[in-house]
Amino acid sequence: MAALSPRPYLSPLIHVLVWGLFGLTFLLFQPLTGRLVMPPEFWLRQGLMFCVWVASFYLTAKVSVPKLLFQGRNGWFVLALVGTTLAVVLISRLLESALNLPELLDKAFEAAAGRPRLLRQSGPRFDSMGLLITMFVQGIATSITVVQKWQKDAQIRQSLEQQRVSSELSVLKAQINPHFFFNTLNNIYALTLLDGEEARTAIHRLSRMMRYVLYDTAGGFTLLSQEVAFVQDYITLMQLRLDDRVTVTFERPDPLRDVPVAPMLLLPFLENAFKHGVAATQASHIYIALRQPAPQTVELEIRNTRLMLPSTDLTGSNGIGLANTRRRLDLLYPGRFNLMVDDHTPTNEFLVHLTLQVA
Repeated sequence: MAALSPRPYLSPLIHVLVWGLFGLTFLLFQPLTGRLVMPPEFWLRQGLMFCVWVASFYLTAKVSVPKLLFQGRNGWFVLALVGTTLAVVLISRLLESALNLPELLDKAFEAAAGRPRLLRQSGPRFDSMGLLITMFVQGIATSITVVQKWQKDAQIRQSLEQQRVSSELSVLKAQINPHFFFNTLNNIYALTLLDGEEARTAIHRLSRMMRYVLYDTAGGFTLLSQEVAFVQDYITLMQLRLDDRVTVTFERPDPLRDVPVAPMLLLPFLENAFKHGVAATQASHIYIALRQPAPQTVELEIRNTRLMLPSTDLTGSNGIGLANTRRRLDLLYPGRFNLMVDDHTPTNEFLVHLTLQVA
């Protein structure tokens, strides 16, 4: 038999324990101590009033608050509280009268202390205590119900937000992955016309990258070492199309500390650099540096030549990569990243600098 989850039984258990403690305190309450022996009718009234207070609690928590307060009918809610309180007080008076408690308690006081006037002096205080208990029960019922409603609404909002973020991330990732593979396949197609052996090497490297995307990133996050290997494969694959006039430098942390990161988050920045930083007619360079200044901090810096002439479109990028990446950062690392893009530095370079707090 499968083990039962304790969650469905937690709330009823708390109710039983609280009411048990309250009932024990209430049933043992006596207006005086000493040799005073309370008549059985007193304990009967205490038990019946305890049941009345329990009923008033759930009447307020299950009916008045949900049906009136939560529906914006505040005036009717106040009237319901007043009516419930008056009903409880009336029931208390009726029980005292039906059980003949004033006379019985008067005799008990006379037998214990010979002071019959004590009952009349303590009577109003006892009624006030009952009224205070009634108001206390109504207040607790209202407060608990309001807090539970707030918590439930917060959980619903959080669940809906998580579903929205998950759906949006799936859409964004689906846009990035085909975008990358279409570009790479175009590169390999062009390479087959130049060097068959290198084209086979490129296909092998691409298959390794596809395996990473399809399987290693299925959990939503991947290790930084795997992402670095993916970036290295991408750079190597892109270099197959470049000549000696293009310099590509890649620096990585040594040693590299593994931390979980969002997969393929860095790829659009690299695609942008290879698209706009490489020309077929002039010298150019791309500088890529991945750093870890702290165990939970990852920095990416990319500098590429800012070309004045139209560039050779090696990637075929349609521009959705960078916009989607910024959106992914907003969803995955809210308040934990800093992205700076400078399209015209003093050294005539295009600069991207990303600082990411991964934990």
